[in-house]
Amino acid sequence: MIHLKSPEQIKIMQHGGHILATVLGEVMDAVAPGVTELDLDRLAERRIREMGGEPGFMRVEGYKHTTCMSTNDVVVHGIPTEYALQAGDVVGVDCGVFYKGFHTDMSDSKRVKGERGKKDAIDTFLEIGKVALDEAIAQAVVGNHVGHISKAIQDIVEKQNGYSIVRSLIGHGVGKELHEEPEVPGYLRGKIEKTPKLRIGMTIAVEVIYNMGTAEVMLDRDHWTIRTADGKIAGLYERTIAITKDGPLMVTK
Repeated sequence: MIHLKSPEQIKIMQHGGHILATVLGEVMDAVAPGVTELDLDRLAERRIREMGGEPGFMRVEGYKHTTCMSTNDVVVHGIPTEYALQAGDVVGVDCGVFYKGFHTDMSDSKRVKGERGKKDAIDTFLEIGKVALDEAIAQAVVGNHVGHISKAIQDIVEKQNGYSIVRSLIGHGVGKELHEEPEVPGYLRGKIEKTPKLRIGMTIAVEVIYNMGTAEVMLDRDHWTIRTADGKIAGLYERTIAITKDGPLMVTK
């Protein structure tokens, strides 16, 4: 069942989303050689609590951290460790905030700065993920379907640039629960008109989860961390949005 949110509930989510966007921005700014994944995780927890929110991921049974860290070949759900980031690494940070009964969800990816010169293939790979996310969000208008979002992501990531969308990991509704209906895949499953229609009051987490190599992934022994099967780099971008009569509203802002 899809849970539509009232304008008042969306305002609450916007407040939580502002906390999340502010904190994730600070965390991404702190990404640098020598900084550990746990350093970033602790920063996120401290700042979320200082701003009056609660780390949303800590409400997930069995998970004890504020963030999930996706470094290099980690696609999603990486448990933060004492690994010290190195120049050239790709680090994705996924984070959630729970505020006054509602979740928001957001992630970004970044290259760790070093002495690199010209832009390389990994930089281009990350840029494409941002473009795909923006184009997908632009499709989130009343009257469109979830499939319009999915198609926008798949067209840019796979058809135009030759990367791979991970099939087993998808976007989702978000609200009183971290994961709600509808499912929002990054690829088109069947006909667009057969996918859920976008309606005013829907709140969804649009996610671009993609690999430089193949779409295949594997689960680590910790039963959380998901990696690319071929060891190549992965990318992750996500925003929580609301469907309004005036178009997509960025909740995590």
